[in-house]
Amino acid sequence: MDLNNILSQLETANEEEVDSLLQQYNRENSHTFAFEPKEEALRSKLCQSVLTVLGRQVPPSCQKTCLETLRILSRDKRVLAPVATREGMMILGRMARLRTGEEGGDEEKSSQEDTLSEEEERVVVEALKCLCNVVYNSPAAQQVSVDVQLAHGLCASLRTARSWRHEVGLFSLRLLFLLSALRPDLRGVLRREWHAVRLLSEVLEHTLDVRWVGPYEAACPDSQALPMPAEDNERAMEALKASFNLTLSYTGGEEDDHQFRLIAAILRHLLMLKTETEEKTEEAHSHAVNLLNNLPVSCLDVLIDLPVQGGEEKYGGKNMDVIQVLLDFMEKRIDKGSNYKEGLTPVLSLLTEGSRQHREIRRYIKAQVLPPLKDVKIRPEIGTTIRNKLVRLMTHVDMGVKQTAAEFLFVLCKESVDNLLKYTGYGNAAGLLVARGLLAGGRGETQYSEDEDSDTEEYKSAKPFINPITGHVEEPMPNPIEEMTEEQKEYEAQELVNMFDKLSRQNVIRPMGVRPDGTLAPLEETLCDPHEDNSGSDSD
Repeated sequence: MDLNNILSQLETANEEEVDSLLQQYNRENSHTFAFEPKEEALRSKLCQSVLTVLGRQVPPSCQKTCLETLRILSRDKRVLAPVATREGMMILGRMARLRTGEEGGDEEKSSQEDTLSEEEERVVVEALKCLCNVVYNSPAAQQVSVDVQLAHGLCASLRTARSWRHEVGLFSLRLLFLLSALRPDLRGVLRREWHAVRLLSEVLEHTLDVRWVGPYEAACPDSQALPMPAEDNERAMEALKASFNLTLSYTGGEEDDHQFRLIAAILRHLLMLKTETEEKTEEAHSHAVNLLNNLPVSCLDVLIDLPVQGGEEKYGGKNMDVIQVLLDFMEKRIDKGSNYKEGLTPVLSLLTEGSRQHREIRRYIKAQVLPPLKDVKIRPEIGTTIRNKLVRLMTHVDMGVKQTAAEFLFVLCKESVDNLLKYTGYGNAAGLLVARGLLAGGRGETQYSEDEDSDTEEYKSAKPFINPITGHVEEPMPNPIEEMTEEQKEYEAQELVNMFDKLSRQNVIRPMGVRPDGTLAPLEETLCDPHEDNSGSDSD
């Protein structure tokens, strides 16, 4: 349909004609996401014309059609200038029933509290979809949204979340997520002045049907209950993403401790739930892990301290069900074999910090990941156990993945170099030891309790024969110099020295040694006598 023709007809059309005209345009372009560059100016004019219609008193059916047109047009970030204005954003805000900062009235009352007809609700949903597109695609619209305090209206809307229809809730939460993601300067205001973290927690509590049986303990989900409905799961994901943005790099104070613990308890409940598909369950767990990483590590005791449900006596009465869920999730992410940085490192970091700060979590995870060694004839990186998989990651090409996996195993070994080498071999652990300055052995800085770590009889008997580099007992290899004469040995040794010298002079390699403090240094420095500088005398 010719845009010039549409624009000329819109100038004189009545409400019914506008509705009919734009409906035809919407049908033809509903699946259009790539637009002709030569028609940019015309599409921009159409945006302005549609906003002009929305600024008038037109029936909900016409409003909905206009907003559908605007939603299609908003897929093109180059034509949003007319919408990304104070007037344009205020019109969309009114259509979405969001009270902006410039509007008077009772701030605690959202106009969404009014009972909406089905047609009016579709108008609200379309307006929210438009706002999501416009905010995502236009930095100018993001700034205007801050200026008119659009997020304030969203927070007012969160107070009525219990009465939301699905799509109204979904796109309200998505808009809040986009604003908090694209405007980091808005996060502090959302937290302090508009209490968005608390409001989002209440949305999650309602959506996930949390029933409290203790201060930070939710009732255990019924194993026979139906999976979480897809719509509830969608809204929960958006609330989790927005909560992640608002808690990112925020340490909080004593007054926030209660809220953080409440979030941890809600996330524990979520991790124990199942959704309609395995894929959706994994997505929910991924968002829960991301948010848990933002919380102070001291709050993680909420995950295992369940007085009502109880726990395992050998772990101090703590309940390890959710820790097992996290371990299962971690192994699934390892088995995927791709996107380790975004998919795997968050759960590894979470389990690492939880193990570092909470003894019971560390003891439980170590029993699952690093059980007492028995068979040491196979290299530690070969096999299908979770230990084998993590050791393989210690030499991954991605530095972040490699360091995170190594740090996790190091913490499980109570940051003892000897214990780590027992499970991984020196070759796999070398990168971590270099980074930590522990090539000479020793321990990390964290203090751990003196417990467990007893070796099996099989390991004790095999220990003298284990190659410390590879971490396993190797088959005897023939000695390549056994049949050489002394002259041949000297000749081969000199050839080796010459090759090293040549490579070193050409800066292909740089021979290194280990200082007494466990850090690497050029070989010539480590060979110097440390006391030679003190050899001076008092002689004249």
